Amino acid sequence: MSFYQRTAALSQRFQLILAAFLQKPGLAFADVLPEEEIQRTFDEEGVAFALEEGEIYTPALTLWAFLSQVLFKDEQRSCRAAVARVIVLLVGLGRPRCSDNTGTYCKARAKLSEGVLGRLTYDVADRCEETVPDDWLWVGRNVVLADGSTVSMPDTDENRAAYPQNPTQEEGLGFPIVRLVVLLSLATAMVRGLALAPYTGKETGETALLRQLFDRLHQGDVLLADRFYCSYFMICLLQERGVDVVSRLHQQRTADFRRGQRLGAGDHIVEWQRPARPDWMDEATYERMPTSLRIREVEVAVAQPGFRVEALVVVTTLIDARTYTRQDLAELYHKRWLVELDIRSIKCTLGMDVLRCQTPQMVRKEIWTCLLAYNLIRKTMLEAAWQSGLSPRQLSFAAAMQKIAASWGALPHFNHELAEALIDSHIADLAKNQVGDRPNRVEPRAIKRRPKPHDLLKKPRAEARADLLAGRA
Repeated sequence: MSFYQRTAALSQRFQLILAAFLQKPGLAFADVLPEEEIQRTFDEEGVAFALEEGEIYTPALTLWAFLSQVLFKDEQRSCRAAVARVIVLLVGLGRPRCSDNTGTYCKARAKLSEGVLGRLTYDVADRCEETVPDDWLWVGRNVVLADGSTVSMPDTDENRAAYPQNPTQEEGLGFPIVRLVVLLSLATAMVRGLALAPYTGKETGETALLRQLFDRLHQGDVLLADRFYCSYFMICLLQERGVDVVSRLHQQRTADFRRGQRLGAGDHIVEWQRPARPDWMDEATYERMPTSLRIREVEVAVAQPGFRVEALVVVTTLIDARTYTRQDLAELYHKRWLVELDIRSIKCTLGMDVLRCQTPQMVRKEIWTCLLAYNLIRKTMLEAAWQSGLSPRQLSFAAAMQKIAASWGALPHFNHELAEALIDSHIADLAKNQVGDRPNRVEPRAIKRRPKPHDLLKKPRAEARADLLAGRA
């Protein structure tokens, strides 16, 4: 059977998903997530359904439809639109069409576990990073970017109970929100870790969520983060795992370059003393922490007009000044901004900033499906970068997403030759869609397009509607 042979069994095979993301044998990353590995993940997680002959929504077809919802916007993101795409697929494969009722699809979608979606997301990222060429790394090291964000969801009772609205808003006027902390690879831009929690509450802050992701960091990694994560105990815990740190100096600390071991102008090594035990740390862990840390501080001048600071201090555990020069560290910290662009791709380009699911369980699955789609799109970009001799960071994520979405429903109906020709064409075109080279870009934090002049809702919608009906508005 050929790779893209039209067959009624195609909707039961995970090859349907791999083909949709422009994968074919012989590509550099073709073995990163083979069909057999996807099936093994489903088996190990105990996710099996549609086992009777004639059942439509197999795991493969359900995941294909769920991923399709991520690639499209607005009305095309609905469950009804996903079912319509399934009907087109089935008819094109010569199978009986299913009902356009969304109930069966939604029940099947609910059977996709968070464990399956999370493992597949991580498998793509881990295996791609193991395969990348050395010139995509920083001084031969894998660098991991860390940052936090929030996303909102429909204002249902269940969502509100699990993920309350921002406490600064009046009750009933906001939307449930979830706080996220993500780890992203500097080399591949893929999501390597995700932790989520309610917006407020004990152990729901960004530093607490980052600690949950320590198992997703590997010995020899370099964590690149902003100053919010620059704390004595965070650095100690990471060094225990063999992970180095590069971050900006926390605002509550000051650097005095007249002290310490001088390595050069604006570059020295100092000793930080262990502070008092924080509330979140138990006594045994505190006693395990070293009483002092040797930390390198590097002053970086910012000469670009429009930037908010003229100089900043980069803190790192990379104290070997010959291997990691001051300029190396300055350039690396400058790349920390890439995490903001990656999160923007996830939230804005993929549309994860406003989720659609009505329950907390499905909200989390929707998040994982978005991240799985994101990593699979990035995998396609790696193929294009590898073939063209470019860095994956030079290619446009939006262009890759558009290419995949354009051929999503068509590829399953192509024969082997046509499918491979289309994939080759798309991957070659991706190398031409490079992001603009705009170093030190400066833009005002303001929008030009004016919103529509509607009043803001200042009371719960049910109360406002009752007032209208009673003639009080």
